[in-house]
Amino acid sequence: MKAQGGTILRSVELPDRSVRFYLFHGPDDAGSRGLAERLLKGLGAEKLVISGSAVKADPALLAAEAGAISMFGGARLIWVDPAGEEIVEGLEALLDAPAIESPVVAIAGSLRKTSGLLKLAEARGEALAHASYPPEGRDAHRMVIDAGRAEGLQIDAAVAARLAAGCNANAAILGHELTKFALYLGASPERPQVLTYDVLDLLGADSGEGDMMRLGDLALAGRGNELFEELDRVALGSNEAIPVIRALQRRLLQLAGLRAQVEQGKSVDAVMTSMGKSLFWKDKALMQQLVSGWSAERLAAMLERTAALEKTIIFSDEPPVAALEEELTTIARAAQRRR
Repeated sequence: MKAQGGTILRSVELPDRSVRFYLFHGPDDAGSRGLAERLLKGLGAEKLVISGSAVKADPALLAAEAGAISMFGGARLIWVDPAGEEIVEGLEALLDAPAIESPVVAIAGSLRKTSGLLKLAEARGEALAHASYPPEGRDAHRMVIDAGRAEGLQIDAAVAARLAAGCNANAAILGHELTKFALYLGASPERPQVLTYDVLDLLGADSGEGDMMRLGDLALAGRGNELFEELDRVALGSNEAIPVIRALQRRLLQLAGLRAQVEQGKSVDAVMTSMGKSLFWKDKALMQQLVSGWSAERLAAMLERTAALEKTIIFSDEPPVAALEEELTTIARAAQRRR
């Protein structure tokens, strides 16, 4: 069935156990991933990632994994990423299975109205399909306020507007930001806290401008010598560590969305062309190299590592620069090995 925009948040935060399959698609890849992350949290589940190509090779895989009991007895969410027409046969088997233990979520990009995957998901009562579009204006502000409430954060309209602008209304970046703010403030739905400008100034994604993204770009490109020269030039202090990490996370999120399109079958050239004027011309060659060189799986792993590093830095009394430089060096060496 097709989920309406006004009900989708409730559908993922309070999941209906009768729903076996969630399809999040549309041009806002970050929004789709944000909804899937909320579903994961709403289910209190662990993520089991399966590629669409694996489902194509074995159409019984989805039903088998969804029907299996977790080894440790906890809830699981089967996460198909990237997903496209290749999983239709596997989805049919899943929806026709007598019973399942774990639901499945699929992350797809833009789908045509004639898509077999979309038609099947919208036609069956055990499935839920939702198209994500980048929010604008008041819708973006409302998205921030609603998402903040789920984390236990009370956000007024002015703070929401700044957050929306700082995250470019990107639901994935926003989700990381709100989780960080809630952790810093000790907020939860049971113990809500007010998110103020002071906290945004201290930790916000827009707190690091200038050349902060260049360090992450050099590391991701495997340009170790230039990275070390840049680290010497900027002489990072403790106050710059978080802005550099946030700039790296923004780049990783951007790359993850582009790489997902490549793994769904688009050529790198086609993905670059689709970005149009949203990609600064000087960044085109770099972005083409990074999208070609890093898989969606590796990008997701780096996002998890940088999130853990950020948390460590925020709550540690130790100087953060050494840990940050070590992580950048690790990324650069991994990039060099992939050449």
